[in-house]
Amino acid sequence: MLVDSGMGVVSLRQWVPLVTERELIAVASHTHFDHIGCHHEFECRAIHAAEADLLAHPTRANTLADPYVTDDIFDALPPEPYCSQCYGVKAAAATRILEDGGMIDLGDRIFEVIHTPGHSPGGIALWEERTGVLFSGDIVYDGPLVEDTYHSNADDYLASMERLLRIPARIVHGGHFPSFSGERYRALIKDWLAAKEKTI
Repeated sequence: MLVDSGMGVVSLRQWVPLVTERELIAVASHTHFDHIGCHHEFECRAIHAAEADLLAHPTRANTLADPYVTDDIFDALPPEPYCSQCYGVKAAAATRILEDGGMIDLGDRIFEVIHTPGHSPGGIALWEERTGVLFSGDIVYDGPLVEDTYHSNADDYLASMERLLRIPARIVHGGHFPSFSGERYRALIKDWLAAKEKTI
């Protein structure tokens, strides 16, 4: 399973055989440009139903490439012919639609799909109960969270965070920044919720 596929300015598919020779499912935690840029390179593509249309019909606007994709986001520019003004995510229609509570069975590992709207309408987390591993996407990670995109929803964000707090994660792999412990995960969510209570 590949969770998200980066920005897509260089091929990801050519490097996958260095990691695994097994058949692979590319799961999108959501459809922002920096998470689905190489999805078109993979035969099996999974996304929550609420963002399936965006994966199939990406634009600079609906993937947030506008206004985020500029030369300034790179420490060093990708090899030519890349140019920030020309960048766009390639269409990659889903071959599998995910729903809340569904399972991704890899044979030796099983992940539950947790629908986490708020950052985006079809955001998901992937939870492996047996190991306590959570892939959280962009709903929570150990850094400044983005809550004000064109399709973010504050009420949904709050409900998703309250739900995630009940998941006894041992280690969390977020959509950005380094992975972190379950203790840090719970502290991040509790601090976020406390800050929201102060603004109400």
